[in-house]
Amino acid sequence: MIFGKSKMELKVGIFVFVGLVILMIFVLSIGDIKTVLTAYRVKFVFNFINGVKIGSPVRFAGVDVGDIRKINFVIPAPGEKPKVELVGWITKDIKIPRDSQVWVNTLGLLGEKYIEIMPGRDFSSFIREDEQMFGNDPFAMQEFGELAKSVTTKLDQTLSSVEDLTSSLKGLSENVNDGITRIKNGEGTVGKIMYTDRLYNELEALIIDIKKHPWKLFKVTKD
Repeated sequence: MIFGKSKMELKVGIFVFVGLVILMIFVLSIGDIKTVLTAYRVKFVFNFINGVKIGSPVRFAGVDVGDIRKINFVIPAPGEKPKVELVGWITKDIKIPRDSQVWVNTLGLLGEKYIEIMPGRDFSSFIREDEQMFGNDPFAMQEFGELAKSVTTKLDQTLSSVEDLTSSLKGLSENVNDGITRIKNGEGTVGKIMYTDRLYNELEALIIDIKKHPWKLFKVTKD
């Protein structure tokens, strides 16, 4: 009697389990059907996606319009770099101009990565179902490091040039100060003119002499 009861409970348990599995499959199927009815697939192709994951948002002009559902590796032709294909589902109401630009963007400085679509201007032609859009690759850390190193080198060179210019200006300033000091001390032609009375007195005496004897201006010196 007990064995028969256990057998019945086992059957009921199996029936409930199968029912739950069928219900789960039905719910998931409804979700997929709803997605197919309300959205369409667009494939974004990059050389480097910088950490974009399944479930990452897709934005159009800054507005959430879908998400990434699948990530595929594209087998390259010989001699070419491998590419990454992001399969995104976009709301059917959103029409993406064919000349739009696609970027990998970041929420904040170290936030979540997402796909940003910058709308183009040609609204006469739109991206269709399963069509590919080739994105603009973000900076890899290695490229960023090389860029930072290059900028640092240029900055060091600029600072060195500024230091040389400062030294030259300092030397010029010292020479100017030295010249002014010499002039104040009555040294050199300019100093004698400005700060020595001798030249002034001689010039004054010459003017007085010419006034008294103007004929000297017309006197011819004989050899």
